[in-house]
Amino acid sequence: MKVVAFARRNAKEILRDPLSYIFCLGFPVVMLIIMTIVNESIPKEAGMDIFAMKKLAPAIVVFGFTFIMLFTAILLTKDREGSFLSRIRCAPVRPWELMAGYVLPVILIGLGQALITYVAAWIISMLSGSEISIGGMIFSVVALMPAMLIFVAIGVNLGALFSERAAPGLGSVLITVASMLGGIWMDIEAVGGTLLTVAKALPFYWCCRVGRAAVELDYGEVLQSGVVPLIYCIGLWVVAALTLGRAVGKE
Repeated sequence: MKVVAFARRNAKEILRDPLSYIFCLGFPVVMLIIMTIVNESIPKEAGMDIFAMKKLAPAIVVFGFTFIMLFTAILLTKDREGSFLSRIRCAPVRPWELMAGYVLPVILIGLGQALITYVAAWIISMLSGSEISIGGMIFSVVALMPAMLIFVAIGVNLGALFSERAAPGLGSVLITVASMLGGIWMDIEAVGGTLLTVAKALPFYWCCRVGRAAVELDYGEVLQSGVVPLIYCIGLWVVAALTLGRAVGKE
């Protein structure tokens, strides 16, 4: 019950800000519509399919997770620099309950965000005559859970380590990095070279590959590409547990 109450409080804190609706829910859908329009204007002779619905929708879902990261960081920094963590430290709350209270609401928001994005993608695909599998979209939501957890963990680390001024700025930088090196807005593999090498060393590129493979119901590719995000997910959550425990201990 303590976890549920704490998680409810954190969810209210996030959803109280109108910007959370704009960036977490509205912006990914708007980008989905805009990129679909862009895709319609690209000549078929160009052979560019990066904005085709099967590739665009899962990439937009990953893009949406970056805002989950940002709002997680903002919430935690506000609690750290305010008096909330000082008060909760005196309450009979275990460390894992504190962690769960921060994580559960953003996971639910992330799932809602992914579902809304895929529903919008399905509607757009019906209107535009493109194809996207409903089963593939459902499988993609499940397959992208490690990707979501990666961004939540990054948000926890930013919120636990940096100030209320620094964390949002660093989060914005990571949103740009994830967008570019994840191959959301451009074909990283076509660019190749050093950029592709750097992208493959980070989880964002592999998260997009997992999402796109899942939409295509390519189980083998999901398992193969999912190794890197899973390793990052475990590592980042180990670090998040340490940094959050250290931050609470300092309050």
